[in-house]
Order: sequence, then C-alpha cells, then structure tokens
Amino acid sequence: MSTPMSGAELAFRLFGAFRSLVDDLHDELARRGHPAVRPAHGFALQAIGARGATATELGVRLGVSKQAAGKTVDGLAALGYVERTADPTDARRKIVVVTPAGREVLRLSVEIFERLRAERERDVGVTRMREMEAALRGLDSAGAPRVDASAWLSS
Repeated sequence: MSTPMSGAELAFRLFGAFRSLVDDLHDELARRGHPAVRPAHGFALQAIGARGATATELGVRLGVSKQAAGKTVDGLAALGYVERTADPTDARRKIVVVTPAGREVLRLSVEIFERLRAERERDVGVTRMREMEAALRGLDSAGAPRVDASAWLSS
C-alpha cells in the first residue's frame, strides 16, 4: 500500500490532473482550427449558456467584475465566438449570445473531453477510474463543480 499524500500534495495532484486534461483539450482545439481558445474562454462560453447573458450576469456566474466579464466578452467577440444582441425586453440592455463558431468550440470540447477521458481510463483501468470518479464526487463539498475559479486564483 502506498503512503498517503499530504493535503497540499493532493491539491497539487488534482490541479495537475486538471491542468493536463485542459492543456490536452486546447492542443486538440488548436489542431482543429481554434488556436486562440483559452481555458477562460471555455468557462465563459459555458457560463453564457444557451440563453445568453448580460455582462453583469456573466460576471456573477464567473465570480468576476462586470468590467472583467466585459473584457472577456470583447475577446470572445473579436474571435467570433460570441456577439452582443439587443435584449428583446429592454432595449438598453445587451445580451451576449454564443455564435455558431462558439457552439462548435463547445461541441468539439465535449467530443475531445470524452476521448481524453477514455484515454485516461485505458491508462488506469475501468475499475480504478470509476472508483476515482466516485471519490471525486464525494470530495466535492459543494455538490456541483463551480466555475468561478478566477475569483480564488486571482491576487
């Protein structure tokens, strides 16, 4: 039996596994025509969702200021992954919606993540993968993953 990890090592190993998975995703997205997509873009596209969001709503969902959310939207819009549209219920508000190119990035991400998961399952075995997944679900005290990582990674 192996020696238990320290709490710090556990955190670093979990982050390292996350980072490896996300880096592999972005390498594949680049090869498939989306070289400018960054991890923050994926979080933002997910947070915008199918119905769209205002910059304020996006900021709340991501745990960042309205200004930071607006800057992210500007970057995504420049890449063609989102666009600002008029809110049909309030002409003063703009709704950010995901474009067909943004939906393609999301679709590809799902496809690539599934392949990467299957690769990792082959590496560790089906039983160990299922056990790890169950353990990770049990370790997540919030019950569901939160995407506001920038709120605790920023200084």
